[in-house]
Amino acid sequence: MSTKNILDISPLESEAIYIIREVVAQFEKPVLLFSGGKDSITLVRLAQKAFYPAKIPFPLMHIDTGHNFPETIEFRDRLAKELGVELIIRNVQDNIDAGKVKEETGKYASRNMLQTETLLDAIEEFGFDACIGGARRDEEKARAKERIFSVRDDFGQWDEKNQRPELFDMLNGRIDLGQNVRVFPISNWTELDVWSYIQKEKIEIPSIYFAHKREIFIRDGLIWSANDDVVFRDKDEQVEERMVRFRTVGDMSCTAAVLSNATEINTVVEEIRSSKISERGARIDDKRSEAAMEKRKQQGYF
Repeated sequence: MSTKNILDISPLESEAIYIIREVVAQFEKPVLLFSGGKDSITLVRLAQKAFYPAKIPFPLMHIDTGHNFPETIEFRDRLAKELGVELIIRNVQDNIDAGKVKEETGKYASRNMLQTETLLDAIEEFGFDACIGGARRDEEKARAKERIFSVRDDFGQWDEKNQRPELFDMLNGRIDLGQNVRVFPISNWTELDVWSYIQKEKIEIPSIYFAHKREIFIRDGLIWSANDDVVFRDKDEQVEERMVRFRTVGDMSCTAAVLSNATEINTVVEEIRSSKISERGARIDDKRSEAAMEKRKQQGYF
């Protein structure tokens, strides 16, 4: 991941770098929550710039559902190796095996909801006091209630009605024993901002974000991958091959594709620029109820 544009600082980039530096200055044990998706990849580039020419001074951590796209896992491992940064992986499967969480069954079964318990266990295991994440306020309305430094209590829970004010660029990292903070450096970015930044910086991303031929089937108006044994498929749901790509990358069981011919970054950016549908429209986990995301965040989800 090249840093040749290290001095090309935009206002959004400058703000995000400032926030990341504040995390290292104010907290003892930060970690970057890394999914292998475009937002967390953008955070890695910003962290590179924040501490260049030194290495990123905190580990990356991935909460692996076991149902991630293979392209994302390959990219995750390769990126961490290239950067020489510590990569911590904790698996949802371990909590399932231990009986801490129960795997869902049925047509809409997903492991995405089960990540919370694994994440909270990992935060406690390593004693992380600040978890840097790639959430943006334009993703989903519950995200818009977050502060940049968003405090979680000693149970890992978020109280949306009791948050600190953030005046201008004054970020308060003081926390009580047992608390931790979720930090969102790209909170003020949009999806288009992220894609434009990837374009400008020539950042490598997983191939799954670009249009490719894939066996798919249609359910509830959404396009699902049929290339694996993770996504439940009824016998009457017919498989066909289409040109698709993914706007967001999560658990395969809840992440749908979109029809696309955008095979390189310039056409992807143009496609996003003209889209009238949010990327979260392809995430079935957000559609379970009107307050699905907010409830998950209250319970300790990212």
